[in-house]
Amino acid sequence: MPTTWTRTPEEFHKIYAANTDAFYRLGGSSMARELDEFMTHCALNLWSRGGGITQRHVDMANQIYSRNQPQPRWLLWSLTGSIKEGEVFLPPVFYWNLAESDAKRGTEASRTFIRMLTNILLYLAAVDDDVSYDEAAFITECTDKLNAICDTSGVRKSKAPLNPLDFVTSGEQSYIEKHKLQTQTTGGDTPAKAEEKQETPKPDFDALMAELESLVGLEEIKRDIKNMINLIKVRKLREQNDLPVPPMSLHMVFLGNPGTGKTTVARILSGLYAAIGVLEKGQLVEVDRSGLVAGYVGQTALKTQEVIKKAIGGVLFIDEAYSLASGGENDFGREAIETILKAMEDHRKELIVIVAGYSGPMEKFISSNPGLESRFNKYFFFQDYNGEQLMAIFRKQCDKNGYKLNEEAEKRAAELFTELYENRGDNFGNGRDVRNCFEDMVVRQSNRVAAMENPSKEDLMAVLPEDLEDEEEENNE
Repeated sequence: MPTTWTRTPEEFHKIYAANTDAFYRLGGSSMARELDEFMTHCALNLWSRGGGITQRHVDMANQIYSRNQPQPRWLLWSLTGSIKEGEVFLPPVFYWNLAESDAKRGTEASRTFIRMLTNILLYLAAVDDDVSYDEAAFITECTDKLNAICDTSGVRKSKAPLNPLDFVTSGEQSYIEKHKLQTQTTGGDTPAKAEEKQETPKPDFDALMAELESLVGLEEIKRDIKNMINLIKVRKLREQNDLPVPPMSLHMVFLGNPGTGKTTVARILSGLYAAIGVLEKGQLVEVDRSGLVAGYVGQTALKTQEVIKKAIGGVLFIDEAYSLASGGENDFGREAIETILKAMEDHRKELIVIVAGYSGPMEKFISSNPGLESRFNKYFFFQDYNGEQLMAIFRKQCDKNGYKLNEEAEKRAAELFTELYENRGDNFGNGRDVRNCFEDMVVRQSNRVAAMENPSKEDLMAVLPEDLEDEEEENNE
């Protein structure tokens, strides 16, 4: 959701049409006329909460029409005179019918309608460059009443709805401040007690460092992380002693093939940052292009902001981040990039972003945008695991799950992973390939043991050479 309104009325119509088209694909277009009238009614009520009707509002009201529907021709006096009609929000009849139909068919068009309504009303609230608390509260009232109909009708749950109060941008008293005042005046917990209740224990620094050390390979990565942790500790000591501290960016680029431990290291790193006080919570929010980019105009920024909100206080980990810039100038991925860059600036002390992917595409991705180049200056290179390291990962998988390789199986597994590494291609999956090998081994071993009459505990745990490859593979050698 933009904090400043920069769209023309015609651009808003494209947003409105895209949202309603997406809904009509689920709910049908027969309700288009009723929907447009309902949305205009909501807009009037919304703007009345925001202080009244201006010519800008009239221009926007004239763009509230679905495809193949007549365009309204509101004038300022006629729209102002109609505002009394919008004093109370009443769910429309067509929505009750839609919810009942969803409940019978097991669909969720009525839940999708709520997200569409929220999105459109947030844009209409931002016509005057701000979304006020009262406007956001009205949108919440609308969505709460519609959700209640879904719950009463038995419509299944879908994605969590947007919270309009998260999009308040006006200069008035913030939602958080109002909420604190309300809890104090209504006899609820004081803000201090509320914060105390919500406080979560800090991650265990020593346990996280031990987990980092236990990872197979990644020696350069481990050393770089230790160096960075020490640097941060010294910076904090200098700050405590009123000594100058040069600027430092903690955003990172993880380069390497799949299965090399990038996500695992990001999770450990986010916990370490929380343990030493750099981040408040230390959670890792992992996402890729599909979790950030929407399929139609106007939703990508909102979708990305929802993800960012979850990551505040921790690390946002974007896998295959280069895909955000691979679709050309008009691709919605670029809107996601701009939203992320703005969040990195707005939440400099609350959010760390790690982008990850193949080395070549990632280097092109970073160089494609000056904002990315200026914010990402720490590069971690994750090398492919060699045969010995792949074997070590496989052995850990066996130990963890209660399987024991006999001497011959140990030797054969080492040979297989050496061959896997030496013959690796572009699709080499590193740790993922090891996991696949382990899962295939479990199936073969289970088939062998199931044929025994009374297998012992040792039989259930034993891994033999024939459990490591198919008979066809053995015969082909």
